[in-house]
Amino acid sequence: MNEEIAQEFKEQIVYRLDESIRMISISFDQLSEADVWKRFNDSSNSVGNLILHLCGNITQYAIASLGNKEDKRDRDAEFEVVDGFSKQELLAKLKNTINDAKTTLLNCSVVELMRKREVQGFTFSGIGIAIHVTEHLSYHTGQIAFWTKQIKNKDLGFYDGMDLNSKNE
Repeated sequence: MNEEIAQEFKEQIVYRLDESIRMISISFDQLSEADVWKRFNDSSNSVGNLILHLCGNITQYAIASLGNKEDKRDRDAEFEVVDGFSKQELLAKLKNTINDAKTTLLNCSVVELMRKREVQGFTFSGIGIAIHVTEHLSYHTGQIAFWTKQIKNKDLGFYDGMDLNSKNE
């Protein structure tokens, strides 16, 4: 992998991370403090739990693994929390975590992007870790948007002002 390809890959990952946080922020604007901790049923997670889970996952994979730092994650604890963080605190925590992950990724050398390592029992290259973090964040972003639409019964307007019907050139 050459430097130019590595740089393009990293920039595309950063773009996708930014898109997810943009959509989560829009969703959070619609939710009340109580909405953030609601659970549909006992086997569902609240939006608050999903944010804590995303922070744990992104820290474990992108910050600790790619950044060659100690992994201190307690995954089960992310799902046990039922309150204690405001909407603003949760969103700030996620934004800070994503910013740290972006910095770590952007500082990764080609060697680190190609190096295999074990994370959470899986073996991934740095590229695999970046892809995992991106798709995992995107997956839960969709859940947060869906949950917000269910609670508020309204379109979130993620692409207001854009013509999504324009054809490829």
